[in-house]
Amino acid sequence: MNTFTHEQKRAAIAQNYARIASDDDSCGCAPGGCCSSENISLELGYSKEQLNSIPSEADKGLGCGNPTVMASLKKGEVVLDLGSGAGLDCFLASIEVGEKGVVIGVDMTREMIAKARSNRDKNGYDNVDFRLGEIENLPVADDSVDVIISNCVINLSLGKQRVFDEAFRVLKTGGRLAISDIVLTKKIPSKMITLDSYGACISGASFIDDLEAVLKNSGFKDINITPKSESKKFLKDWSQNIEDYIVSANIEAVK
Repeated sequence: MNTFTHEQKRAAIAQNYARIASDDDSCGCAPGGCCSSENISLELGYSKEQLNSIPSEADKGLGCGNPTVMASLKKGEVVLDLGSGAGLDCFLASIEVGEKGVVIGVDMTREMIAKARSNRDKNGYDNVDFRLGEIENLPVADDSVDVIISNCVINLSLGKQRVFDEAFRVLKTGGRLAISDIVLTKKIPSKMITLDSYGACISGASFIDDLEAVLKNSGFKDINITPKSESKKFLKDWSQNIEDYIVSANIEAVK
């Protein structure tokens, strides 16, 4: 039985994403692995048109879906990205919400925030604000956000109830979640759980029923969690046989 402490898990997650941010050749969720980030993102559901519309440096191939499509963003909306990484989904959201909209990206990794801010400044995304912070303690005002997006990040959190409580706090009434994340289909064997696997979006995943309960506890309504069986194709690259235990899912809910 693994007995990793909270601090060990958190350090492993932070170190993994700091490494990815600092290494221009690093991409993808598989521990230590990489292929073309564009190829990864195309598998995740991004279109070539979307990827060509943003700086290539923003795409680290770290997601497990495309929340910007699910979100159906509208002009003038305020969008919050939980775990914004190098800025991929924030920049796509920026285009959708237009000049009168606002996009806020929150990430706990200083290296990722620095990378995202550099990408923003070099490419003139004036309506995007990147903030260093934890998704369990959002540096965002109450009742100020229309839409929350997130891409394969909440599974990394060691306090998921707190994440959704915070999401509920910052959303306006009627605000919505549009999240792509990893969920469990059956319990992962202990021998497959390592510190690296926590940073690779594997060992922190939850069962759908547990996520639904957390969302309800936070106050969300109209909860819809839809597994995507086609995700098993790219999950095979993450770890041997891991597609037998996890799947990508769309997570939607309304305040």
